[in-house]
Amino acid sequence: MKKYQRGFELTTLIYWGVALAVVGMLAAKVVPSVLVYNKTLSAIKKTASEAPQNATVPDIRKVYFAYSRVDDLELKPEELDITKEGGQIVISFAYDKKIELFGPVSLLIEYKGSTAK
Repeated sequence: MKKYQRGFELTTLIYWGVALAVVGMLAAKVVPSVLVYNKTLSAIKKTASEAPQNATVPDIRKVYFAYSRVDDLELKPEELDITKEGGQIVISFAYDKKIELFGPVSLLIEYKGSTAK
């Protein structure tokens, strides 16, 4: 082969094809879960900003429930940890998401979010 001729060998092409397929499969399974997490975080931030300072915990849960129904969120209002810190309403949550990959292999993602500054 001449010095100026370059290219991929078939084995290199197969290796990169498999690697890209694995990354694509992971992205296709993980991205929807991350989007739901971001929607949940957005919903609790809107809930905390719209709730009046004298709102009770059930009132705050009702506001979040309305947002969760619109965005079809998995996190239930009862799973929120609602407190007051320095006169501000702080809503936090934590949950695990198990994503089946193939066979006995799965991915566990621990999501946590809060409206605390």
